[in-house]
Amino acid sequence: MAASENPVIVWFRKDLRVDDNAALAAAVETGRPIVTLYIREPEKAGTGPLGGAQQWWLHHSLASLCKTLQKLGSPLVLRSGAADAVLAALIEETGADTVHWNRRHDPAGIAIDTEIKAGLKGRGIAAKSFAGQLLHDPTRLMTGEKRPYRVYTPFWKALEREGEPHEPIDAPEKLTSLRKKPASETLDDWDLLPKKPNWAAAFPEVWTPGEEAARERLESFVDGAIGGYKEDRDHPAIEATSMLSPHLALGEISPARIWHATRGLKAPAEDVVHFRKELAWREFCYHLHFHFPQLAEKNWNDRFDAFPWEAAGKNFKLWTRGQTGYPIVDAGMRQLWKHGWMHNRVRMITASFLIKHLMIDWRRGEEWFRDTLVDADAASNAANWQWVAGSGADASPFFRIFNPILQGEKFDADGTYVRTFVPELEKLDAAWIHKPFDAPESALKKAGVELGKTYPKPIVDHGKARERALAAYKALKGD
Repeated sequence: MAASENPVIVWFRKDLRVDDNAALAAAVETGRPIVTLYIREPEKAGTGPLGGAQQWWLHHSLASLCKTLQKLGSPLVLRSGAADAVLAALIEETGADTVHWNRRHDPAGIAIDTEIKAGLKGRGIAAKSFAGQLLHDPTRLMTGEKRPYRVYTPFWKALEREGEPHEPIDAPEKLTSLRKKPASETLDDWDLLPKKPNWAAAFPEVWTPGEEAARERLESFVDGAIGGYKEDRDHPAIEATSMLSPHLALGEISPARIWHATRGLKAPAEDVVHFRKELAWREFCYHLHFHFPQLAEKNWNDRFDAFPWEAAGKNFKLWTRGQTGYPIVDAGMRQLWKHGWMHNRVRMITASFLIKHLMIDWRRGEEWFRDTLVDADAASNAANWQWVAGSGADASPFFRIFNPILQGEKFDADGTYVRTFVPELEKLDAAWIHKPFDAPESALKKAGVELGKTYPKPIVDHGKARERALAAYKALKGD
C-alpha cells in the first residue's frame, strides 16, 4: 500500500458525533481512507467505569453513530480491550500509519493517552490529538499568578476574555473507507442494556440518545425555553432546562456548537448569559478536576477529612429509594430512578439532605449519582457534590442547609412535581403537599394518605438534623 493510501484510524471516545469533531475532520482533510473505531476499555484503565444508566445511553448512542458512519462510508469498528493492544492489532490489520483522537481532560484519561501516544510514535505511527471537548484549555487558562482558578466568577470572566470559541466544524458529507472492512464486535456482545428487571423501561419517555436527537434538543431549546431560562430553570415542574447534559456527557454535541447556537437570539440577554454561565460552570468543573485529579475521592478542603460522617446504612437506602418522608426529596430520587436524570435544583436539595440531614459522606452520594444518572460526568459530579458539602472550591458554605419543606414550597408551590413522582400524595392539598406530616388527619384521610403506611413518616426531624449538622461543623472549625 502506498504511503498516501495508508488509512487513518479515528478513535472515538466520549465524542460520539461527526459534527464539530476535529479528529475526524482532520482525517478527512488527508484524503486517505478512514477507519473509525470505538474501544470498550477495561475498568482498570483508570478512566472510570460507566454507571448502569450511562451504559444504557452508550448502547443507543453507539447504535446511532454506527448508522451515521455506515451512511458516510466508514462503518464503526467496535473492539474490547486495552486501548494500546487494540490499536496495535488494528494498525497491523489495516496498514494504518496515523491515529487521531480528541483529547480527554480527566487526569486518568490523560495519563493513558500520553502513554499510548509515546508508544505509537516509538513504532513510527503518527498520533495526533485535537481540542474541542471543552471551550477552554485547562493548561492555558490560568490566573495572573499562573495558577489554576479556584473561584468561579474570575474563571467566567477569564473565559469571556478568551472570546468566542472556535467556529464549529460541519459534519463531513462522505468518508473514504477501506475496501476490506476490519472485523467488529457487536453491541449485543457488550451486554450494555438491563434485562430482568428492565429498570430503564421508562427512559425512552424522556430520552433519545444520539447526535441527531442532541441537535434537535438544542434547536428546540433555543427556539423556546431559553426565553425565561434564568427564572424558570429553578422550577422542576416547568420544562425550562436544555436537557442537553447527557448528550454533552458522551459528546454527542460539542460545547462550541451549543455556545454558537445561542448567538443572535431574540431571547432576553440575561437568559442567554445565564445559560452560557451554566456551560461555563461545566468548564470550571473540568478545570478543577484537571488541576486536582483526586476531586472525586478527596476533599478539596482537607479540613473536612475529620468530619464525623455517619455510616451509610438504612437511611442511605431509604434516600436512594425516595422514602425519606420529605416529598421534594423523594420526588427527586424517584425521578432519578425512573428517568436516569434529576432536575438541577432538586439535585441540590437531595444532596444537601444526604450530607447535612443524614450526615452521610458526600462520596456515597456521588457514587450513587454516577451509577444512576444518564448524564454522569466525572468532573461535574465530583465538583458539584463537593460544592454542596462545603468541602469544594468556591463551595456553598456547609452551614447553608436546605430546608426541604421551604424549598418545595418555593420551587414547586402547587406540588405538580411532587405529584408526578410521588403519586401516593397526588390528592393531597397544596397546603400540605410538602409537609404531609403536619397535615390534619382530615386532610390526610381525604387524600387517602396514611403516614407510615401509604407514605413514610420523616426519617429525621429537620430542626434536630440541622442542629446536629451545625454542631458537627462548629466542632470541625474548632470554634
